[in-house]
Amino acid sequence: MLKEIAEKPIRRIVGLMSGTSVDGIDAALVEFTGPPERPELKLLAFEDRPFPEELRRGIFELFDPAKATADRLGRMSYVLGKLYAQAALSVIERAGLSAAEVDAVASHGQTIWHAPEEAELCGLPARCTVQIGEGAVIAQDTGLVTVSDFRVADLAAGGQGAPLVPFTEYILYSTPERTRLLQNIGGIGNMTVLPAGCAPEEVFAFDTGPGNMLIDAVAVRATGGRERFDRDGQLAAGGAVDEALLARLKAEPYYSLPLPKSTGRELFGEQYLERILALGLPWADLAATLTELTAWSIADAYERYVLPRCRASELLVGGGGSYNKNLLSRLRAHFAPLGVEVKTQEDVGLSSDAKEAVAFALLGDRCLAGLPNSLPSVTGAKNAAVMGKISLPPPRP
Repeated sequence: MLKEIAEKPIRRIVGLMSGTSVDGIDAALVEFTGPPERPELKLLAFEDRPFPEELRRGIFELFDPAKATADRLGRMSYVLGKLYAQAALSVIERAGLSAAEVDAVASHGQTIWHAPEEAELCGLPARCTVQIGEGAVIAQDTGLVTVSDFRVADLAAGGQGAPLVPFTEYILYSTPERTRLLQNIGGIGNMTVLPAGCAPEEVFAFDTGPGNMLIDAVAVRATGGRERFDRDGQLAAGGAVDEALLARLKAEPYYSLPLPKSTGRELFGEQYLERILALGLPWADLAATLTELTAWSIADAYERYVLPRCRASELLVGGGGSYNKNLLSRLRAHFAPLGVEVKTQEDVGLSSDAKEAVAFALLGDRCLAGLPNSLPSVTGAKNAAVMGKISLPPPRP
């Protein structure tokens, strides 16, 4: 079955993504043409399906290790598998197709814990990354081959298990003429650097720090839960940056760690936010300060890690943060003196919303062909890995 899919000249795969902001499920149906080594792709349909509020609260509770018991994790993984399957079937229907006309599903899952730094357990090295959303459930409910749980293969090879999207960005965005920066702003911000005419081993990428995560949390508190994010950056636009708080936040050691590096809710989650809220600043000032922190951290990362190697001409911004007008304004203010033009995915005819779901469809296409789909130069792994666990659907009658 897998060999048959890999050898098809046209392959249709649903990519599924739910990120650290826990907003919902992004589903993209992607058509791949040509060999998996260097395919051409077409986005056939995209949907963004918000999580039910009760389920969203349940996921947030699992970020607390004391509450993430085995039974709760197991049940939530099963339920998320059901929801991912529904999202896959829905986006297939939106494209005017049936599941029988689609080849596979590739699901990132929902990250619950990401601690890639090596520790010791029982005298052996131990690393940890946990994404839930059971692939076997998706395969059962959709009737499609499902690729899931991508990150652990890179961890097994000694890598960070993140970021993974740079592999797809190398295939889709690298050019011989200019150096490009691709900045995703989801819950966490991550930057991919594509030097002009680069080979795969010359690509590097890393998490820049908090993206929308802290800004979103302040918007939720400020509106009593009516808003899940700072729509158009309006809350931050009405406030003033608290320079003393900003200086304290800039001192976070993560920003100066050597590459490769990645981070998540374990550092910039609830405990981090509570220390900020305890200062009692007005909501708008908090939003303005945290928005400036995100913009600064991205520009600082460019100056700290990229400029010593190469000079970029443009920064392509994707993810939910690309719709925050105030954040984009702050990014342009930081990057203009550096000679870098800030654009969004939409400015170049693509989709900020669909970008990561499309990326996992591509990673799934490579996995099904048995081809490496990671960049050791990015994750720090000893070798490239074929990431993804495969769940087969029930036999068709």
